[in-house]
Amino acid sequence: MKRLQWPSWMPIDPYILLLLGTVGLAALLPARGAAADVASGASTAAIAFLFFLYGARLSTREALDGLKHWRLHGTVLACTFVVFPLLGLAAGGLEPVFLTDPLYQGLLFLTLVPSTIQSSIAFTSIARGNVPAAICAGSFSSLAGIVLTPLLAAALLGSSGGGFSADSLVKIVLQLLVPFLAGQLLRRWIGAFITRHKKFLGYVDRGSILLVVYTAFSEGMAQGIWHQVSALRLAGLLIVEAVLLAVMLAVSWYGAKALGFRREDRIAIQFAGSKKSLASGLPMAGVLFGAHASLAVLPLMLFHQMQLMVCAVIAKRRSRDPEPARQPRPVAESRIAVGTGTRSG
Repeated sequence: MKRLQWPSWMPIDPYILLLLGTVGLAALLPARGAAADVASGASTAAIAFLFFLYGARLSTREALDGLKHWRLHGTVLACTFVVFPLLGLAAGGLEPVFLTDPLYQGLLFLTLVPSTIQSSIAFTSIARGNVPAAICAGSFSSLAGIVLTPLLAAALLGSSGGGFSADSLVKIVLQLLVPFLAGQLLRRWIGAFITRHKKFLGYVDRGSILLVVYTAFSEGMAQGIWHQVSALRLAGLLIVEAVLLAVMLAVSWYGAKALGFRREDRIAIQFAGSKKSLASGLPMAGVLFGAHASLAVLPLMLFHQMQLMVCAVIAKRRSRDPEPARQPRPVAESRIAVGTGTRSG
């Protein structure tokens, strides 16, 4: 939570500044020739290691406890992997007026990635929502995304998605699913080590993502991506993403109300169901899009910053709401908090 409380004079997440700096470095000093091969190999290894860590961090007991609140998690998954993609498909009508084809493919990919974990938990806590539910919902979304995001990309993007093909499914299994399962299997022996060195491994996470971004934009420079995106197109993309975020915030909040969820559950659903994970999306884009990943990740990077700024305002406003009357919680839901913990999202 402390990471989200950035100074009022700097409304941009510091990590986004690092990402933008990495893009600038790739523009000025792109990896070429043998250096590009080394960067590509290092990026592949970094992605596999990231998902190994994700698997090692996720407690099986947390997942089983979270299943007791299945209605809430099902609602978040529906927002993330059904409503979001449908809106992404609807945005295809804006091409080519607002969006070029590569930018639209990136926007559609953005709608397919899983939800965040860390920021969803932090905002839910600030707004006095159901924090244990946010923890489990984010974890389920990330776990489901390892399978659902590639499958949805295969169905919705196909060969038009910047080189995505059936071969990418094999890459997904080898680079994402296998390391994740290996982390789960080894968690029994390395879980304590992962917990003790959580802070250091958090830096490894972020450094690995920066490497993925540098490699993707270095390849993009070789293809001349900045000649493909004008300032007017970027402005159009930002407008489309602002509308997308506003719609999802409204759907997740009022949809949860229509389904009869309590206020604290609606808060968890809104923050977990309206956001997308940069940490999961960038490595997946590197695998799915390969040399075309630079434009594919641009919409996700912009949306990530936008969602942080907007949700920070909403969370602070929700924290000032009058305390609602407490109602007895069903036994199955009250046990959701048992054994829960956080991890980077």
